[in-house]
Amino acid sequence: MRDDLDVLIVGAGLSGIGAAHQLRSAFPDLDYAILESRDALGGTWDLFRYPGVRSDSDMFTMAYRFRPWPGAQSFAGGPAIRDYVRTTAEGAGIDRRIRYRHRVLSASWSSDEARWTVLADHDGEQVRLTAKFLHLCAGYYHYEQPHAPELPGVERFTGTVVHPQHWPEDLDHAGKRVVVIGSGATAITLVPAMADDAAHVTMLQRSPGYVVSVPGRDPLLPHLRGRLGERATYALVRWKNILYSAGSYRLSRAFPKRMSKAIRKAAAKRLPADYDVDTHFNPRYDPWDQRMCLAPDGDLFDALSSGRASVVTDHVEEFTETGIRLRSGAELDADIVITATGLRLRAFGGISFTVDGREVAPSETTVYKGAMLSGIPNLAFTFGYTNHSWTLKADLVGEFVVRLLRRMRRNGHDRCVPVKASRGAHPMIENFTSHYVQRGIDAFPRSDVKAPWRVKMDYFHDLLVLRHLPVADRDLRFGRSQSHAMPSPSLSNVDE
Repeated sequence: MRDDLDVLIVGAGLSGIGAAHQLRSAFPDLDYAILESRDALGGTWDLFRYPGVRSDSDMFTMAYRFRPWPGAQSFAGGPAIRDYVRTTAEGAGIDRRIRYRHRVLSASWSSDEARWTVLADHDGEQVRLTAKFLHLCAGYYHYEQPHAPELPGVERFTGTVVHPQHWPEDLDHAGKRVVVIGSGATAITLVPAMADDAAHVTMLQRSPGYVVSVPGRDPLLPHLRGRLGERATYALVRWKNILYSAGSYRLSRAFPKRMSKAIRKAAAKRLPADYDVDTHFNPRYDPWDQRMCLAPDGDLFDALSSGRASVVTDHVEEFTETGIRLRSGAELDADIVITATGLRLRAFGGISFTVDGREVAPSETTVYKGAMLSGIPNLAFTFGYTNHSWTLKADLVGEFVVRLLRRMRRNGHDRCVPVKASRGAHPMIENFTSHYVQRGIDAFPRSDVKAPWRVKMDYFHDLLVLRHLPVADRDLRFGRSQSHAMPSPSLSNVDE
């Protein structure tokens, strides 16, 4: 395989394989490669192996626009998603373009050469590649190091402590007392998945979150597939789910108290009459201030109602030899403690960037159209939604990159860069209070007040901007090799 490429994609997860598929379809002659730090494709869906791991978005919006989701389950398990990504890659020959165990260390842009030079670590040795365009699909969190808060006295605990991001293959929880620390999507998934075999599972949360029961299978699916065929059914159900998700989100933001009351009431209906819903399922924040947790077919509520699982809302005071002592003075006995305490954010896989010899930190840049970075030429990145499926945004960014490259080819340009005089005034993710986001968002690029510099968690906005509006505008500058070296950041001599 060549080391001088047209496009280099970083990351062979859901986003990276989708981006490669769109490039291959649009430009059959394109020379591209994918660098993947791990030894398998699939990204998140290959990394996480804990019991019950599944999507927290419906698969008709989580799957690619160009390839219908073949299953019947709306919320598929990790192995099924991993298989979907793998077969997508193999069917298009993308798997032959992946270079595994290549962790990108740095990327340096040269305006004189109109090239990126990328250094990657491959099994302890540095590998050098060059590319005309760089597309970052490396996700948003640290694969090797999850968030690990201090656990007072954990060294005294004689049981097993596990983080879901590093799940041991040989962990047997059958007949064991399990405590899951956390209340996010991972905890909501783990509790019902382990409750069937464990002696008992306790979800220990500092404060409650929103949990919504949703159908595990789309009720329209069996009626439509036989009549309309797979592709038309997929498109129809996909759009139905997009509209429902967007409508629910907008209602939540417009009428937070009403939506909060409705969600609490729905949870109460799934639980025993004497259940303390206000303590365990009545959050202090508004709906969608944090991502909503989904319980397919109400599996979490069923586990709680059966007595196989329970929720405790309290704080960890310290670990003991046999479990956890809480701030209230109560104790939880445990054989296994699972620290579902969240992710550790990492911008663009920790890659360091330089542009014409000047180091550029991501936090110094501003996001352009949700897909590029100010002052950094020939680079796009994928960062999904907090209120929709990740892949909805990944598909749109992939389309935008194809449109951008097509325009550059047509006009003979070999470089493009978004130009902004000042740094964005706001975090890239605004009004989102999840702890894992608040801990690490300062290392990410910024957002600003007006288009095209404002990051909006709005699929319909991005649909217009990335798929339908012209690629070029006054903030995106193009140039040719015949021009003088492209100065940064003014780019005053770049041909439009």
